[in-house]
Amino acid sequence: MRFGIIGTGTVGRTLAGKLASLGHEVALGSRTKDNPAALAWAEQAGPSGHSGTFAEAAEFGELVINATSGTVSLQALRAAGESRLAGKVLLDVSNPLVFSATGEVSLDPVNTDSIGEQIQREFPGARVVKGLNTVNAMVMVDPGRVPGAHNLFVAGEDVEAKAQVTAVLEQFGWPAGSVLDLGGIKAARGMEMLMPFWLQLMGHFGHADFNYSIRTAG
Repeated sequence: MRFGIIGTGTVGRTLAGKLASLGHEVALGSRTKDNPAALAWAEQAGPSGHSGTFAEAAEFGELVINATSGTVSLQALRAAGESRLAGKVLLDVSNPLVFSATGEVSLDPVNTDSIGEQIQREFPGARVVKGLNTVNAMVMVDPGRVPGAHNLFVAGEDVEAKAQVTAVLEQFGWPAGSVLDLGGIKAARGMEMLMPFWLQLMGHFGHADFNYSIRTAG
């Protein structure tokens, strides 16, 4: 399968590396064709790895992943182009974290909206799925870093798109049943609001190899 990844940061490169190791073709997209991180990743990945602009990555991918910071995701996806995203599953792993000069963390948007919803509204032809935004990049692609059973979440309007994303997550090593479908894209609000708490937990533990484990009585 061909994946287009929008964003060349740690999350984008980690996801790209995992997908390439699984035998998929991956295009890592950045604002410019000469992005050093994208070029270096593609060279290291070999024949299955490619680099290019946001637009080229979106065109290449059968499934597109938004791995940019949530505060710039809309701008990046606009550069990718609405027509290149239309009809495709768009996995949004971003979080709209805003860091103040004093180190305080907030979200924008928050409470009554989410970046997942904003993406779906602006790109109505894309099949947006919110997911993978509640764990560290290394845990995304290697759930065994956290002992025992633990969970991921997905949200979106398209049931088939969520199933496709879940199938990819199972390739990453997430067991069947560990990915919880929270319903429509509005559930992205709660998923994104977990992240300031996640940062507090990281400060408490001193590392990022942890996750949420949801248990019910039934």
